[in-house]
Amino acid sequence: MAAALAAAILLWMFLAVWPAWLVALLGPKKVFVITIFNGITLAGLYFLVASGFTLVFGLMRNVNLAHGSLYLFGAYVGYDVATASGSWLLAVAAGFLAAAVIGVLMQILIFRRMEGDELRQTLVTIGISIVAADLMLWFWTGTTYQFTVPSWLDGAVSTPIITAVRHDGRAVFMMYPLYRLAVLVAAVAIGIALYVFLNRTRVGMMIRAGVDDRGMLAATGVNVHLVFAAVFGVGAGLAGLAGVIGGTALSVAPGEDVRYLLASLVVVIVGGMGSITGAAVGALLVGLAEQIGLAYFPTYGVVLTFIIMVAVLAVRPQGLIVRAA
Repeated sequence: MAAALAAAILLWMFLAVWPAWLVALLGPKKVFVITIFNGITLAGLYFLVASGFTLVFGLMRNVNLAHGSLYLFGAYVGYDVATASGSWLLAVAAGFLAAAVIGVLMQILIFRRMEGDELRQTLVTIGISIVAADLMLWFWTGTTYQFTVPSWLDGAVSTPIITAVRHDGRAVFMMYPLYRLAVLVAAVAIGIALYVFLNRTRVGMMIRAGVDDRGMLAATGVNVHLVFAAVFGVGAGLAGLAGVIGGTALSVAPGEDVRYLLASLVVVIVGGMGSITGAAVGALLVGLAEQIGLAYFPTYGVVLTFIIMVAVLAVRPQGLIVRAA
């Protein structure tokens, strides 16, 4: 009942013309609506990164603190490919494949030798992330790169949301960047595909069985190491793909690896380890908190994300959505 009431109030705030008292309380309606849209689309980007992280960390129990480095590496490789070929789609594919290859190598050469030893995995991947950051800084320098939005995703589109009414009585509808909406659509599509893959396919059942009892799965004749390497590659590839998509929406620069690693950690902790649905919920909460804080509490906005994480850990330490056994 409370959720339905909150949804109705939010829908009214989006579609209705605001009264003067609400404008005095929250500021112009356009600022509020754009803040919410920015939060939701940023959540889509966070989900793309965190979905790969939840596959590796939440589902396979491999602590890969170099996940942010895979994001930045995929972004840099994608930028070079886009510059050389002029194709943004080719850059997305290159970012995915480059990070996926590195991910498979990490699983074979590193994680396979440290299965079940979370402390060693943590220390080793921290070292890898530091070395990777220095190598990328050396090769791509400290320049900030910006992808060119493809022409078919460039520009803004009109939404059915009225932000103001002119003196002549005509409504002013909000415009919003098409590319950001495309990011959200891509995140939803990938989220649905991952959910179906893990819960409705034979390979997905193998993965979940291997996490719970890899010895029993191996006894059935399944090559567990091959399955896990493939999953690690997909998780790493999603980080590289997100690097190109995020670099197009924002930018590519040193330090982005730490930012998205931290965001992925918070999303997985809040949403629940190993749950794709939980990652989506966690990304939505983190994205909205970040943008609302930036718009309404710029001095203390960064604290909102950690307040959410602390509250979830205090009330429901396993996360909001627990992976089904």
